[in-house]
Amino acid sequence: MPLEGIGWRYRTVALAASFGAAYGIGAAVGPGTGTAERPDHTESSAPHAEDGGTGSPAGGLQISEGGYTLDLKTPRVEAEERSELRFAVLDRAGRPVTDFQREHDKELHLILASRDLATYRHLHPTRAADGTWSTPVELPTAGDYRVFADFTPAGKNTPDLTLGADLAVSGPYKPAELPKPARTAEADGYTVSLNGTLRPGVPERLTFTVRKDGRPVTGLQPYLGAYGHLVALRAGDLAYLHVHPDGAPGDGSTEPGPKVSFTATAPSSASYRLFLDFKHDGVVRTVAFTVPSGTATDTAAPTTPPGGHEESTPAGHEDGGHGH
Repeated sequence: MPLEGIGWRYRTVALAASFGAAYGIGAAVGPGTGTAERPDHTESSAPHAEDGGTGSPAGGLQISEGGYTLDLKTPRVEAEERSELRFAVLDRAGRPVTDFQREHDKELHLILASRDLATYRHLHPTRAADGTWSTPVELPTAGDYRVFADFTPAGKNTPDLTLGADLAVSGPYKPAELPKPARTAEADGYTVSLNGTLRPGVPERLTFTVRKDGRPVTGLQPYLGAYGHLVALRAGDLAYLHVHPDGAPGDGSTEPGPKVSFTATAPSSASYRLFLDFKHDGVVRTVAFTVPSGTATDTAAPTTPPGGHEESTPAGHEDGGHGH
């Protein structure tokens, strides 16, 4: 959810929940529809920092926190050109950090989003021995972007952190409008419905139901240690929120679909963009929803039949991570 760029994390709750009406999907968030998942995909937690709102802490709004600093060595790239994004995490003495705790199979997770929330990437960079991280990236449009590094330094009682920095992408630029709320989202032949709402300062359940060709998908595959991965960004300042589903594949109680549920608390009244990743048939796909906080959701089942949806949200996957 609070979101990062700001550093805030939402813990997850229950996989499986009743399906009903939902808040909506947005426009396309990236090129393509998805590719086979790379073996290095992982997820991580988000940092804690008060954002002054009425809800929970938000993350990613600061470049430095808790004695650590995000050193973005590639502050600008060209639109529609493949570039290498390089950065390091520095400690209080200005030295690159080379020892991290692994969270959901990874030492660090990198989220990249445009300020208008039309472009989203979840990347998994590689770290060199000197502490420099790098990942290839190709962004479709020019504009202002935000880079979020989500990690936990090694050691006892070290905090989960999400640090954020601005990235400039050169080229002709026209910001996109935030997609309107809708009940469903589509990607690569899959339809995902969302039931739930967001409220400032109040934990709420968000339940996603995955279907393909109108049929419930009951064979979701583990991705980043769970059957779903959810990131929320607050419109306006891109406050960052990491949400994880309750339960884990193989725990004896968590079902592999069609429903994946999370619990999230909005840091403030605002519109949020939710990005859900799920894996099926060896491919990670992403759908996006726009959710206004503070508004009750319709409790009736969606009336939009599978296949007849307002918008579609193809998700593209890049080397080193997946993009939307």
